[in-house]
Amino acid sequence: MSPSSPSSIPNDLRASQKGKVALITGTSREAGLGFAVARELARLGFHVLLTARNLPRAENLAGQLRRDGYVASALRLDLTDQITVKEAAITVINTFGHLDVLVNNAADMPDFQTLSALDVDLEAVRSAMEIDVIGPWGLVCALLPALKAAPAARVVNVSSLSALQVAPGLDLGASMRAPAYSMAKYMLNALTAVLGRALDDTAILVNAVDPGETATHTERGDDENDRPADESAHDIVWAATLPAGGPTGKVFRDRKLVA
Repeated sequence: MSPSSPSSIPNDLRASQKGKVALITGTSREAGLGFAVARELARLGFHVLLTARNLPRAENLAGQLRRDGYVASALRLDLTDQITVKEAAITVINTFGHLDVLVNNAADMPDFQTLSALDVDLEAVRSAMEIDVIGPWGLVCALLPALKAAPAARVVNVSSLSALQVAPGLDLGASMRAPAYSMAKYMLNALTAVLGRALDDTAILVNAVDPGETATHTERGDDENDRPADESAHDIVWAATLPAGGPTGKVFRDRKLVA
């Protein structure tokens, strides 16, 4: 495979193509939630595809999982670049023929320090929407043939409590932390409902999970009460392995429905 290839799937791993396959976006950081989800799904017997804009970082993490005895490989995937989205989808379809789980974990919080929607940087809004809403939307569409080819595929969109800052009927005052990120996560929840309805005549279930405050960014100053990434990953994996007839188009936190 050439250095410019968007994927890194060793030939000896392609033999697992008949087994369960899961693709997780945003898996370039060892401390990140995406990697914790990938590890948990690998423990359940999935061939996990770790994807990120930076292929060497994703491949490094996939290598860690392989050294631990799991089946893992990496794909380059930039949700702001539809060419890489289509290339990744083609690789999945050509290599495995199906995809059992898609976890839309990649996110962008470009306005972490912004405290008012009136102070927002519109470039931050565009970035958050591109990565948290448009990117996952396009990825689901690109991977739809692979998802439909699986016996009962699951799509999990990683949401955030921040979305409640935008929810109609809630009066949280004038301040609003990270308005671009919050609006994007609110729209991701709406997209979850839309995709759930659109796929209602299939075996595919689409849900969103708010994993709670998670300690994944020490550089931003995680709170002492933040959950470990491994703990937050459990609810995402729960949604990724729901049985047939389970809920779809819903948002969950601690495995409970968020109104």
